[in-house]
Amino acid sequence: MDKFTTLTGVAAPLPIRNVDTDMIIPKQFLKTIQRSGLGKSLFYEMRFDQQGTEIADFVLNKPAYRDAKILVAGDNFGCGSSREHAPWALLDFGIRCVIATDFADIFYNNCFQNGILPIKLPQDDVDKLMDDAERGANATMTIDLETQEIRGPDGGVIKFEIDAFKKHCLMNGLDNIGLTLEKSDQIAAYEEKAATARPWL
Repeated sequence: MDKFTTLTGVAAPLPIRNVDTDMIIPKQFLKTIQRSGLGKSLFYEMRFDQQGTEIADFVLNKPAYRDAKILVAGDNFGCGSSREHAPWALLDFGIRCVIATDFADIFYNNCFQNGILPIKLPQDDVDKLMDDAERGANATMTIDLETQEIRGPDGGVIKFEIDAFKKHCLMNGLDNIGLTLEKSDQIAAYEEKAATARPWL
């Protein structure tokens, strides 16, 4: 998993409440177990019409936001089913940070397991960042995980809270597998000892 330390990029506004995981990545795209390739189907039913043609007024189809790295979203983002394909699709599109007042618990934790930083903020701060994000190509923000700060296009700073362990994992690129592999020497030593003590196993 890629480390997350600082991120600077365009922030796209998505002021929609209760965006569920089926909106993020519709069920017909869940046949794969590959983490790559899902970005083209992100928000598919919002980005494309029934003929597969882009819907011009959807935010991520607008030229200013095609390379967005940050999403400023409405309340209860990522609700619905627990599909891990949702953060996979966001990450494959290029989005590394989602900012909202609240997230569904499973989606929130899945983000950390896939190198995405979900930031919870009070409504007033989200409103301010949503307003900044509506500036199009000028909606550049910097997310500094070490200092836990969001710096807006006008130089304003908003602080955010994050669990210390989740912060450590993101900054060091550690998912659950990575955390386990950090103990590989101890695991190998245990296995060697167990093999000697119980050779019949």
